[in-house]
Amino acid sequence: MTEEEILLVIERKLKSLSNSFDDDDYADAVDDAERETGFSFPTDSTFQIKWLMERTIRHLFASIGFEAASKFKVKAFNLNQRYEQYADVIKRLDREFAQAQRDNTWEFAQVSQTQLFGHKIDAGFSYEEDTGVETTYDEDQLLLVTPSDDD
Repeated sequence: MTEEEILLVIERKLKSLSNSFDDDDYADAVDDAERETGFSFPTDSTFQIKWLMERTIRHLFASIGFEAASKFKVKAFNLNQRYEQYADVIKRLDREFAQAQRDNTWEFAQVSQTQLFGHKIDAGFSYEEDTGVETTYDEDQLLLVTPSDDD
């Protein structure tokens, strides 16, 4: 999925709220999401697409929340209601992201699960059975590392 495609999906999700943002707001939010997650576009990973989209929406809400903080009616005192709603959404999105980072460490590190733990590297010594000639350093000898991504 490309950046343009994900922005179309985000605009559909935000519905009428999407009119509050211009192209620069969307670009900044995507850049923030890419920096925060370590992922980049284009990507085919559904996990990366989900979290790039979630974090982009979070940064859009943060920008509209900052704007809402500066606009309030003195007689109506509705700043707290409007700002607190955005703040609550942002807190929830941040909690979900932190939990996802804990639950899916390997996805955010962009490594396989087997690379997160210790490995056993065999000594690799080998000898011909009949003659006992050492073949450890022959080119056809492979170093065995277990577990591998296929295990």
